[in-house]
Amino acid sequence: FHGQYDFVYMPFDFETHAALGYAFVNLTDPDLVPPFWKTFDGYAKWRIPSKKVLTVSWSRPNQGLDANVNRFRNSTVMHESVPDEFKPIILKGGVRMAFPTKAPHELSQPHRVRQRYGRPPLRSSLFNTK
Repeated sequence: FHGQYDFVYMPFDFETHAALGYAFVNLTDPDLVPPFWKTFDGYAKWRIPSKKVLTVSWSRPNQGLDANVNRFRNSTVMHESVPDEFKPIILKGGVRMAFPTKAPHELSQPHRVRQRYGRPPLRSSLFNTK
């Protein structure tokens, strides 16, 4: 699937630097969805031993590159204080491109670490592990 997706975002816990267990991947062509789904849904052959099994699902409400860019371009995760490896990326032909900047009048606030109070994060993504 190299070069056949144009947006990837894998949320991290900013305190532990651990991935939250899901990611958003936008494929460049709807015809790629069935083979992508077949390849990754149920995947469990991790390099590090784990009982986690990958589940593929539709992301709601954001579908498509434009919707994902608009969702994240002014997000606190894009603030300059957030390390680059924690930010969503845009790709073209498998090469990382600059993320579109926000409008000059829009200011991003620093990312706040949310208290979870024992509840897992909401999982609405194309790429889930459980």
